[in-house]
Amino acid sequence: MGMEAGGDFCELVRELRTRLGLSQEKLAARLGVSFPTINRWERGRTRPDARALRDVGRFVQSLGKEYKDLQERFSSGNGAAKPGFFSSADSPAGPGKGRQKKAGGNGTAPLGPNGQMLDVKSMETMLWKAACSIRGEKDAPKFKDCILPLVFIKRLSDVFEDEISRLTETYGDEETARTVIEADHSLVRFYIPPEAAWPVVRGSKPFDWPEGRRPKTLGEQLTATVRAIARANPSLQGVIDIVDYNETRNGEREISDEALSKLIETLSDPRYRLGLKDVEPDFLGRAYEYLLRKFAEGQGQSAGEFFTPKEVGWLIARVMRCVQGEEVYDPCCGSGGLLIKCELDLTEREKKIDRPLRLFGQELTGSSFAIARMNTVLHDMEGEIVRGNTMTNPKFTEGSKLKVFDVVVTNPMWNQDNFDPSQFENDPFERFTDRGGYAPGSSADWAWLQHVAASLNEHGRAAVVIDTGAASRGSGNQGENKEKAIRRWFVEHDMIEAVILLPDNLFYNTTAAGIIIVINKHKSKNRQGKVLLINAGGEFEKGRPKNFIPDAGIGKIAQAFHAGKDVERFVKLVPREEIEKNDFNLSPSRYIETAQATEHRDVQTILDELAALDVQGRKLDGELKGIFVKLGYRVER
Repeated sequence: MGMEAGGDFCELVRELRTRLGLSQEKLAARLGVSFPTINRWERGRTRPDARALRDVGRFVQSLGKEYKDLQERFSSGNGAAKPGFFSSADSPAGPGKGRQKKAGGNGTAPLGPNGQMLDVKSMETMLWKAACSIRGEKDAPKFKDCILPLVFIKRLSDVFEDEISRLTETYGDEETARTVIEADHSLVRFYIPPEAAWPVVRGSKPFDWPEGRRPKTLGEQLTATVRAIARANPSLQGVIDIVDYNETRNGEREISDEALSKLIETLSDPRYRLGLKDVEPDFLGRAYEYLLRKFAEGQGQSAGEFFTPKEVGWLIARVMRCVQGEEVYDPCCGSGGLLIKCELDLTEREKKIDRPLRLFGQELTGSSFAIARMNTVLHDMEGEIVRGNTMTNPKFTEGSKLKVFDVVVTNPMWNQDNFDPSQFENDPFERFTDRGGYAPGSSADWAWLQHVAASLNEHGRAAVVIDTGAASRGSGNQGENKEKAIRRWFVEHDMIEAVILLPDNLFYNTTAAGIIIVINKHKSKNRQGKVLLINAGGEFEKGRPKNFIPDAGIGKIAQAFHAGKDVERFVKLVPREEIEKNDFNLSPSRYIETAQATEHRDVQTILDELAALDVQGRKLDGELKGIFVKLGYRVER
């Protein structure tokens, strides 16, 4: 009996588990794949590619004669749809006629130009060209609203083509792969209907439009394209399909077909392929950040409101050191960059992941929510991204209480002042009353930290990026201060493990340094009753337009955090009593002197050195004058 990569493969996985007496998790470990992958295979949600099929085949063969019946039952036949996973390991794809060799046909997407990922400079060049293609037809702040959905489509289309190549390897030819995808959209991350494929959008591939549905303009076609993709992928509804590229005002098109055609051609440049391995995981977030940075000032917004510099994200991931299987939460996740970096850091450290992280994020802004959702799905990351205002309507709950997590990472808007203080007082989840009181209406920084603390389980830890002033506001003043009162509660309850002062001018919406406050509800014994302070203000390199932390700096800061030992002018482990004496000021610069110490020297020694320098100077003057005289110049004495 021949085995097609479908329901029969589900049977194979189930029978293997039953006869070996293994759980899905343990079978995943034996096969060298992740637990969710086994789960999806057994439920028939996804089909393995050719490489995975061959690996499973070799595993079954390694089990010996007792499993010969499985080898016979599930060995491949002759048809093109037969994956041949028991075929020779020397064969790149196993038997099958008509197999098409395409980019990414080995189950992985090709790299970008010259075998490398699209770098930041190339990405920004592409986006700037795209913006220039519609300049003069659209107000600058609105550029991103027109460009980003098309970047979405190009990204999704390139990923879709990568997945077709992968499935072509499995099913033997592209036509079969496309037929299978048409029958089961769940096989791919996002399904792209034929009329929305990028070659059709570009006009390089014809499409037979149904009678009466052929678009009259390119603008009308683009609008139909984004709406078709949204219909096929419910998670994108109301996100990418809100732009009307055919919009007309006062008898004039907002964007002409000519401008749209130039925009499409810019994104079609083969140097700017956007497949799975062509760009970094948070490409869409970075693209949106760039467009915001360029044009959002006209809307009174800034990129820093939504995005964290990627080196700060990597630093947080290195500090948190997430463990396999942990649940990680970001209550204002933006494009999901912090969550993604936690998963990537785990993969980098452990190579083989049996239990990936489970990622949870909530985001208020629609466009950022869409990017986060797409980023996690595109990279097979387990978890859930929801939309909403976390402070007023947290979506992750268990009954009447907040859901709690192993790790929280977040960069909320700094000094947020649009919350009614009564919201804190009447909070149904009791996040504030029992955690030091209510934050002032002028800044919700500590309210966010209270929410984070309420979202941690009994062994939970967190890293929160907030304004530098939040570490010291109110300290040293007579009388009570709301932020200082909350800081006192955190210190007295030994919740704060570390405060890391970042360099100036990293964030796009401010030149202020920013700090990372690390919370730990289960500190190690040697850190109990103490706070680790790190003054990393000097760990940067000059950039344009912003400074950045180099890789060596990220490693140095993270290593200092994990070591927890005093380093002169860099790290200090401060006992709680010293913080209390400083009126609960948590600013690292208060405790760590970074300037070189003033050197005091003996006056007579300095005078002797000056006299010696004077003698040496007169000697050099005489030699120089002699040289000029020999050259025929007159030197007055």
